[in-house]
Amino acid sequence: MRRSAVMAYKERQHTMRFMVFIKFSDDVGDPPPELVDAMSKAIGGAFADGSMIVTGGLYPLSESTEIRVEQDGLTVVDGPYAEAKEVAGGFAIIDVRDQDEALESARQVAQLHRDHWPAWRGAIEVRRIAGHDDAG
Repeated sequence: MRRSAVMAYKERQHTMRFMVFIKFSDDVGDPPPELVDAMSKAIGGAFADGSMIVTGGLYPLSESTEIRVEQDGLTVVDGPYAEAKEVAGGFAIIDVRDQDEALESARQVAQLHRDHWPAWRGAIEVRRIAGHDDAG
């Protein structure tokens, strides 16, 4: 009998949350269908076991706006930004037991990209999300 996502999530309470960013050049193009299918399967499994909280792709920098805090005030700047070499093109928030599990999850995403989009170059960034218990 398959456990519900709610039951799986409740069993995982008191774990660590991480934000995972998929970073690459803003002009990389569309992913091949094989990668989309493989990622969909992996993401579906992560939602089913309760380790995936949310995931999504991000629009390109040309459709972004940045609010900068500077000494003389706030400045609103529309993208793209000349200094950006790699950008976050997708993200996920995961709920895992520890950092090792978070890194393994990110490694699997990187491997899917390597297997199904050999020309792709980028990085997977893993950052722990601070909770209210982490406040000093």
